[in-house]
Amino acid sequence: MRQDIEFKTEDGTTLRGWMYMRDLPNKVPVIVMVHGFSGTITSLTQYAEAFCEAGFAVLLYDHRGFGRSAGKVRQHIDPYQQIADFRDAITFAQMQSGVDPDRVGIWGSSYAGGHVLYIGASDRRVKCVVSQIPFVSGHATAGRLFRPDQLSAWRKRFSAERRAIGLGAPHTVIPVFATNGDEPCALPPPVTDDFIEVSRQEEGWLNEVTVRSLEFLTEYEPGAMARFISPTPLLMIVARHDRVAAPELALAVYNEALEPKRVLIHGGGHFGTYTMQFDETSGAAIEWFREHLQA
Repeated sequence: MRQDIEFKTEDGTTLRGWMYMRDLPNKVPVIVMVHGFSGTITSLTQYAEAFCEAGFAVLLYDHRGFGRSAGKVRQHIDPYQQIADFRDAITFAQMQSGVDPDRVGIWGSSYAGGHVLYIGASDRRVKCVVSQIPFVSGHATAGRLFRPDQLSAWRKRFSAERRAIGLGAPHTVIPVFATNGDEPCALPPPVTDDFIEVSRQEEGWLNEVTVRSLEFLTEYEPGAMARFISPTPLLMIVARHDRVAAPELALAVYNEALEPKRVLIHGGGHFGTYTMQFDETSGAAIEWFREHLQA
């Protein structure tokens, strides 16, 4: 059911992951999915398996610079490059035997939940979108993660990092979460409290990202694209007690999107989505994909 795959992006970078497909007599819809901020594909196997059991082909891959995938700069998160790579992944998925190239769904969670909003608005090959606990606004999120003095200090560091890279220095890295309370990191407490235990369970996960990854995060505004997704169907899954991707921000974006759309608000937190709320969230996604890709 699961096979190792690799494919080339437009710039020649090799991305690797897994293709899930049951032995079925007819061509089936395909769901392309990818992990969120600093994650790896091992965190999403349960979703891929559930989608495959429901009759879909599934392409799940690591972002460039993470996990199994190649990448000149490791642990570097450029959302716009990741979006371009995602669209190359769609092309690869459409070319697989057994896949109906005209029935493509995309699924993204957390940071990638923002990516699928962007792609759903831009790429009309996509016929169905599921955006789970999405990151929708870098400016608003940065203001929630950091105090004004911290954000000012980070912006000075971003400028210094750009100058250093321009002079030929390698990218520097910072922890995703802090090992002590005073250490600068990408996701400070209280986000850290939930993130640590979940991420440590991921095979190949590293507690580091480049400084420029955080700069990109503070500037990235995928929620602004949501109103352009229609007429492609959108399901948004929101966690009521999310301390990472604020539910009020996600719901404001959902309200701007046009029909056809649906929202599921579950009673857990960001990381509980993948565990305690897995049956609820995966079931809602399967129902949405079936309605719009299998009907």
